[in-house]
Amino acid sequence: MSLAGKTLFITGASRGIGLAIALRAARDGANVAIAAKTAEPHPKLPGTIFTAAAEIEAAGGRALPLVVDVREEEQVREAIDRTVETFGSLDIVVNNASAIQLTPTTETDMKRFDLMHQINTRGTFMVSKYAIAHLEKSDNPHILMLSPPLDMKEKWFAPHLAYSIAKYGMSLCVLGLAGELRGRGIAVNALWPRTTIATSAVKNLLGGDALMRASRTPEIMADAAYVIFTKPAKSYTGQFLIDDLVLGAEGETDFERYRVDPTQPLMPDFFVPDDTPPPPSSR
Repeated sequence: MSLAGKTLFITGASRGIGLAIALRAARDGANVAIAAKTAEPHPKLPGTIFTAAAEIEAAGGRALPLVVDVREEEQVREAIDRTVETFGSLDIVVNNASAIQLTPTTETDMKRFDLMHQINTRGTFMVSKYAIAHLEKSDNPHILMLSPPLDMKEKWFAPHLAYSIAKYGMSLCVLGLAGELRGRGIAVNALWPRTTIATSAVKNLLGGDALMRASRTPEIMADAAYVIFTKPAKSYTGQFLIDDLVLGAEGETDFERYRVDPTQPLMPDFFVPDDTPPPPSSR
C-alpha cells in the first residue's frame, strides 16, 4: 500500500519526528499539512513551517504550511478545514505537538503545568475532534498519537508527575477514541520510541550532545508510522506500539542504521514497559 495522494495533517511538523514522518510520506507523493507555530527562524530550534514545506516538496510531496497553535480552537478548526479545501481530503492525523518539563511537583510552575496539558492532552483531543468528520470520508483513515503505552507504574509518575499526566492524557485519548471510532472505521493508535530520539527537545532540554549521540534518529519513528498508516484502519486500531517492535514485525532486523553514534550505548526512553523486549537485531 502507498500513501500517494493521501493527505496528512501533522502537528509540530516543522522539525524532529513530525518532519521525519512528513518526509517519509512525501516520498510516496503524499500531501502534508504542516501545522506548527514556527513561522520565523528560532535561535535554538532548526526549521520553520516554510523550510519544512520546501523539504517535503523536494522529497516528492505537496506541502501546506500552516501557522497553528494547538491551544487555539479557531486556529485548529480553520487549519483542518483549509487542509481539506486545499487537497480535497483528510486521511491521516498525527498528534505530534508536545511540551515537556521534567520537574518534581514542588518545582513545577503552574503555568508550565497548564502549558503541557493544553498542548499535549487538550491539543490532541481538539485536533482529533475536528478531524473526525473529514476522516470518515477517507477509505483508510488513521489518527496517530505520539504517546506512551498506558503502563501504570509509580516509577513513570513520581519523578515528573505533571509531564507524565499530560503525556498519558494523550494515550487516554487513544484508548477512548479507538473505541468510540471503531464503528466508523477510523483507526486510532499510539506510537512511542524505545530509546531517546535525536530531536531539539533532547538536545536543548534533556541531555545535550551526549544524549543526542546515545539516541536513535527520527527516521525510526517515521518508518514505524509509515507501517501503521498502511495497515487496514478497520482492524489495526487501539494499539500502543513501540517503534522497533512495529518494524521488527515487518521483518526489519537492521536497527544499527538508526543510531546517531554506533559507538555509544542507547539511552532507553521513559514509559517503555518492562515486558516489551526489543526485537532481534543485526547486532
